[in-house]
Order: sequence, then C-alpha cells, then structure tokens
Amino acid sequence: MGKRALLALLTIVLLSMLLFACGNPKSGTSANAVRPFTDYKGHQVDIPAAPQRVIFWGETYGDLLAIDADVVGAGFFAIDGFVFEDQVKNVEDLGFPINLEKALELEPDLIITASTDDKEYDQLSKIAPTVMFDTFEELDARMLQIGDLVGRKAEAEQWLAQYKEKKNQMWATLHQSGVQSDETASVLTFYPGNRLFVMASTGLSQVIYEQGGLKPLENIQELLDEGTGFKEISMELLPEYAGDRIFVLIPVDEEAKKST
Repeated sequence: MGKRALLALLTIVLLSMLLFACGNPKSGTSANAVRPFTDYKGHQVDIPAAPQRVIFWGETYGDLLAIDADVVGAGFFAIDGFVFEDQVKNVEDLGFPINLEKALELEPDLIITASTDDKEYDQLSKIAPTVMFDTFEELDARMLQIGDLVGRKAEAEQWLAQYKEKKNQMWATLHQSGVQSDETASVLTFYPGNRLFVMASTGLSQVIYEQGGLKPLENIQELLDEGTGFKEISMELLPEYAGDRIFVLIPVDEEAKKST
C-alpha cells in the first residue's frame, strides 16, 4: 500500500472515531459530566449528568421500575410484599435504617434518599453526591424529578402520558357504573401495634383525590393542604374520617392484619 493510500485510510479511520465519539453520549468526558442540583430541602450538590450506579432509599421504588431505571441498592422495606417485588433484580437491600457500610461497598455515583435526617445526609454525602427526595410529592412532579435525576426524563414523560390516559378511562368507567363525582372517600391502613392511620398526600390517596376522582372529607383536605402523608387516629375518631367510600390497605405484617 502506497503512502498516500495509507494516509487516506488513517484519515478515514480517525474521522470515523471522532464522529463516533461525538455521537456517543457515554464516550469521552461526557460520562464524567456533572450538573448542579438543589433538592427540596435546599442542599446544593453537583450530581452526575448520566448516573450509572444509583442508590434509591425511599417509599416509592415503583417509580424507578416504571421508567426502567438502573438501581444498585435500595431499602427493601418499600419492596418486600409489594406487588412489584418479583420485578426487582440485582438490587442490594440496604436495610432500615440505611446501612452505610453496604452503601459504601456498592460504590454509587448518586444517592437519592427520602430520609430528612441531616446527620445521615452528611454521612451519605461522604460516599457519593446525595439528594433528599420528597416521596410525598404529587405523582406528576415526583415522576418528572426522579426521571430527571436518573437521566430518564423522557421515559418519565411517556409513562405519565400513558398513565393519565388509563386513569381517565378508569374514572369514566366507574362513573358510568354508578360512582358519583361528589362522593367522598377515605384510605385507611393499620400498622403494627394496633395503630390506625388515615392516608392523605401519599400512595393510593393521590390517585383517588385527583381531578375527576372522589372527594376528600374536610379534615382530610386539611391534611392534604399541609402536605401530610398520613395521620394516626384512634378508633373513636374513625367515624369522623369515614367517607362514602372506604379503601383499606391490607398490610403485610401479621399483627397489623389481625388489627385490620
């Protein structure tokens, strides 16, 4: 092969490599890129633009499954006994409270925690960039933020669009079946120790009280306005929190099942 031909070939190869690098978001320095982020508690932290090893410690692990996010560690208190537990693969249980040694061993590049304990936050921040995450946030805002944090915002937007379509179809079917739009509803659940809770701005309540759904009682609306996730009540107060429709979440714990 002549020198000119060899030079031309090398030029083509180098240009191809350059174009590949430019078109590959995980190549070169982009894999190490960071961006500033301020969480809802005011912590300012530089987080990876495209995190690869995420720890999520909070009650809404299902959000990450919905957008097919890669997670290396989580709190199984929000996985065991849940309908999606069989879908959780290759994820390390970090316990309750979070096991700092296990978290360190996983070598995360981003930690997302629902805990608001400042001491724990400082300890986690020494392991990897750490963000406090509000798991009581409304579904739309929560999904978009978690999608943004783990680099899957487009997937979160797509999931929300599909969810809203199914939700509207569900309420239309229920109203056609006789459920009235002015009916009130309550969501209750027992915890171990015979503790009864009414749920407000978290879990199933977020779906039931959405536009087009059922209405909260006035005392539950006050909890919603405060951003309260759930409130413990006595059995004596139950009539004050009982709506036209009552939803009871069946717990996993055997003692709480007996209470229910």
